[in-house]
Amino acid sequence: MSFLTKHKYTLCGILAILLWSSLTALIRDISELFSPTAGAAMIYSVSTVFLFVVMGVPRLKQFPKQYLIVGGILFVIYEICLALSLGLANSRRQSMEMAIINYLWPALTILLSVIVSNKKVNPLLYPSIALAFIGVAWCISGEQPLSIALISQNVIGNPIPYLLAFSGALIWAVYCTITKKMSNGQNPISLFFMATATSLWIKYAMGSEPSLTFTWESSVTVLIAGITIGSGYALWNHAIVGGNIILLGTLSYFIPIFATLFSAVYLEVSLSHSFWQGVALVTFASLMCFFITREKRSKPLPTQNA
Repeated sequence: MSFLTKHKYTLCGILAILLWSSLTALIRDISELFSPTAGAAMIYSVSTVFLFVVMGVPRLKQFPKQYLIVGGILFVIYEICLALSLGLANSRRQSMEMAIINYLWPALTILLSVIVSNKKVNPLLYPSIALAFIGVAWCISGEQPLSIALISQNVIGNPIPYLLAFSGALIWAVYCTITKKMSNGQNPISLFFMATATSLWIKYAMGSEPSLTFTWESSVTVLIAGITIGSGYALWNHAIVGGNIILLGTLSYFIPIFATLFSAVYLEVSLSHSFWQGVALVTFASLMCFFITREKRSKPLPTQNA
């Protein structure tokens, strides 16, 4: 048995993680080429078509109705919050701040799980969650010393992306918490993508964003981004079948580092040492939360997002 055959599920999961790491840069790029809403709508439209082709058209009867409604609404709102927070940021660097805020979701997911279960947990969990927030604050502070006044000033300067990014992280944490209980192991991801694309097109039609102008370059970029995000979810769904759960679960918490590295290169953004330190803190804190609670949690892979 060859190495690729033996570890194909795990390799699918690793590839999914790498693909997700490119999304911050791709979404921001397409937002600049078109507009935040239209760009996101096109990405999710392409992803929907791709998932239908790869995974087939799902049948509504096979999914719990309650999960389709509640889970679908949470998924759509999260994806819209994420895409618009990246697109509405004042600069490429600020869009990378939004991505780091989004990666508070692992710590928030574990916190919500603990609150819901009301079980006794390791006391190190709460300092670990606090460390994730400190890491985000570190990123937002830039080159300046960490201070509440400076963070408030940065947020007040462009509050909507910050609000969307944090709301998205919290919403995804809720989604991850309820998915295990409500989904019955079913994965209607392609339906959720279709609902996201439809919602974004409705918002674009009702808004005042400029009309679409296509070029060869922008069209190819949209196609690549749509296939990338769709492939990430499709590969992760495949990895769950027989991948190395511990390895993939651990690697998934390094997405902030991978995404920041890819975005810095792709978007040509020079990041300060303090930004990288903040990213490292968020990653370390998420890993701490994961390992502290791992034995108390069930074995399936953590629900991932773009």
